[in-house]
Parts: sequence; C-alpha cells; structure tokens
Amino acid sequence: MLTRLLSNDFPRSRVLAVLLVVLLIALAGAPFIFPGVKALNVAAKVLVFIVLVASFDLLLGYTGIVSFAHTMFFGIGAYGIAVATTRMGPTWQALAVGVLCSLALSFVLALLVGLFSLRVRAIFFAMITLAVASAFLTLASQLSDITGGEDGLSFKVPEVLSPSYEFMEEPFLGVMLDGRLLCYYLLFAAALLLLLALLRIVNSPFGRVLQAIRENEFRAEAIGYRVVVYRTTSSILSALFACLAGAMLALWLRYNGPDTSLSFEIMMDVLLIVVIGGMGTIYGAAIGAALFLVAQSYLQDLLRLGSEAASGLPWLSALLSPDRWLLWLGVLFVLSVYYFPTGVVGRLRASAAAGGRS
Repeated sequence: MLTRLLSNDFPRSRVLAVLLVVLLIALAGAPFIFPGVKALNVAAKVLVFIVLVASFDLLLGYTGIVSFAHTMFFGIGAYGIAVATTRMGPTWQALAVGVLCSLALSFVLALLVGLFSLRVRAIFFAMITLAVASAFLTLASQLSDITGGEDGLSFKVPEVLSPSYEFMEEPFLGVMLDGRLLCYYLLFAAALLLLLALLRIVNSPFGRVLQAIRENEFRAEAIGYRVVVYRTTSSILSALFACLAGAMLALWLRYNGPDTSLSFEIMMDVLLIVVIGGMGTIYGAAIGAALFLVAQSYLQDLLRLGSEAASGLPWLSALLSPDRWLLWLGVLFVLSVYYFPTGVVGRLRASAAAGGRS
C-alpha cells in the first residue's frame, strides 16, 4: 500500500524518512501543536509553497527547463479565485468556476509559451518566459476593473470556511474549531494529494523520459522520443499544479494582488527553495519549503532575542539586530549550498548510499 502511495519512490535515507514524518506530523497537527495566528499562517504558507516548488521542480529538476514564468501561473490561480468570488459571491460554485477557469487559462498560456519558445535553448528560453511574466504582471496591475489593480482584490469565502463560523462553542485541546481550521485542513489535504500526484508523474514512464531529456536531449531525440512534445507537456503540467497552488493561497488569504502572487521575489524564493531542498527530488520541495519559510518567518524573532542577550557587547548586539535578518538569511543560504551542494535530500541520500556500500 505504501509502495503504491509513494509510487515506489522511498526516501532511501533513514534521516530523510524521519524528517519527512516529523514534517508531516507537524503540518497535520500545526493548529494544536503550535497555537497562534502566526504559526498557523506559516504552516499554511508552507503547504502552498510545497506544491508550488514541487511543480517548478518538475520543470527544472526533472526536465531541465529554466523558466521565470512560473509565478504567472501561480498568480492566475489566485486571481481566478479572487475574481470569481468577487463577481459571483462567496459560494462553492464561485470557487469551482474560479479554479476551472484559471486552469483553462493556464493550460492555454503554457501551451502557447511551450510551442512558441521551447525550441529555443537555455538562457534564451528563460528570457522569453521572464518577458511574458513581466508583461502579465503589468497587465494585472493595469486592469483595475477586473483585478483591482495595485490594490488587489479582497473577497469572502463560503461561510463554513470563515473564522466566524464555529463548529463548537468550547475549544478542543485549547483550539477553537472554526472555519479557519477547516480551511487549513482543506489546504493540507490538497497539498498532500497534489504532492502524491507529482510523485506518481515523475516515477511514471513519462517522468523517466523527462529525466532522459534532462540528461541528454539529443540522445533522447535520437532514440525516437519527440522532445518538444514531452517538454511542452511537462511545462503544461507544471503550470497546472502552480495554478492550483495559487488558488490555495488565495483561499487562505482571502485576498490577492500583484505583489502577493506575481512578484519576481516569489520566483526567487522558489529557486532558492529548490536549491536548498535538492533539484530533481519531490521530497526536496517539502524539506526546502519548510526550512526556508520557517527561517524567513522566525529569524527576526531569534535575532531579537540574540540582540537582547548580547546587549553588553554593542558591536555584537548591532550585528544581531533584527533589521539585518536578510543578511543572516543570505549567510544561511550560502552555508546550505556549501555543505549541501546537491540539496538537503541529495546529500542525505548520498550519505545513506555511501553508508550502505561501506
């Protein structure tokens, strides 16, 4: 049963297996284990980014395609939910229409970008996708009648998913069972299912061909595979999963704007997470997203404590100032790349393989 569920893609490292189980338990019990609004928001963002990063890894790690248009599809999914609920009201039908319309638009755009530019090699394709993403960001900012412009769109969700809807009058294990909690577990179930679906894709014969194309595109084409078709299909699948991740984000925030889902900063975060977790490993998306977002969310708090503890040493207190959190985040990234050049998952698997041979 577990073999089929994981598509025969086991962690292949005891340490990695423990980390994944701990992460699964932490995310499943986050509302009860880590009480507080901030902790729940971080856990929800981790779920969203796990899907987003895993979908990008399908493109970069498994197919070898460098694309900067990934956040465009992420934004399309978020705007699909926002626009539909704004026009149709806070109903389940509006959510369904928003998701289906955004998936259809993502499919068409990914197909057009794929057919138009996937024959272009390396950096030239990356520049084309960057231009397309920038054009879409500008378009979303200017179509204020539809997207709300720079201010974005705030909307309501079905009442059963709103914080004001309570299933019980008394707290359970110190936590109110309300619509916000239901919304979180809806995201958890969606993220788990989408991650398992991506595992199935990359471990299927289709996924093996993608890896062959990544290793040697000309040899794959020489033995009979239509490389353009496979690369285009990979681009479309990646876009659809990113679109669903965007819908998850909008559903949780009940707001979407250009900076929320379309900014280039999000694209850079996704690239960093892929490198930290390990390219070509779906598990790396989960580990990398958790490490990066927890560090990003709590590094300032840790630095504040360190700065207060080092108040007797002015130079050290100034160095540990919370205002310098981006500096320390950069240091942590450099150290992670230095000590884990193949990512956390790649390093753990290599260590386990070396131990097995010895």
